[in-house]
Amino acid sequence: MALRLGDTAPDFTADTTEGEIRFHEWIGDGYAILFSHPKDFTPVCTTELGMMAGMMDEFAKRNAKIIGISVDPVEDHMKWKSDIASYTGNEVSYPMIGDPDMKVAKLYDMLPAEASGDPANRTPADNQTVRTVFVIGPDKKVKLSLTYPMTTGRNFDEILRALDSIRLTAEHKVATPAGWVQGGDVIVTGAVSDEEATEKFGSFDKKLPYLRTVKQPG
Repeated sequence: MALRLGDTAPDFTADTTEGEIRFHEWIGDGYAILFSHPKDFTPVCTTELGMMAGMMDEFAKRNAKIIGISVDPVEDHMKWKSDIASYTGNEVSYPMIGDPDMKVAKLYDMLPAEASGDPANRTPADNQTVRTVFVIGPDKKVKLSLTYPMTTGRNFDEILRALDSIRLTAEHKVATPAGWVQGGDVIVTGAVSDEEATEKFGSFDKKLPYLRTVKQPG
């Protein structure tokens, strides 16, 4: 069954470059960014892991941890880390999950249940659907998933922007409009009456009765 938004992210125990983890326990009371890669030593993914290493502080400010995964053993990850640092200038200090038996990839519906074979003999094309970013909340629910083709490097600034929206809308009864960035106007959700909206947020734009825009709450 496909993993949908709002589903509980499957828990698992796995070896990583930072030792064994139990995923839900590792997430703790914050957010997690789980991002997957079809195979170690692939060029686009090398740039992505390096970029994420350089953005760790930005995610940490948002109470979010980063963790990578590919269908390769931890030993290969450890070798790959030196290439990533050499090319991008950023040391990968977040965990990278080794998933040579494809258990996690299958749990997260990135590979079909019948997928098999030695990971050393599987090509990136065999694993091309292992290209998803999951944002998982403190409640261990899937808040966002984005899947990119192998030839398109991911925009992690967009993941940060989406995370800002997810955190804001979890705290307040608002939604964020197209192209929203931190500090921009937001939309009062339909669960809030006009009276409550005025009390909570002050006056709001009434151009459309269902689109009630207000200043971002603090």
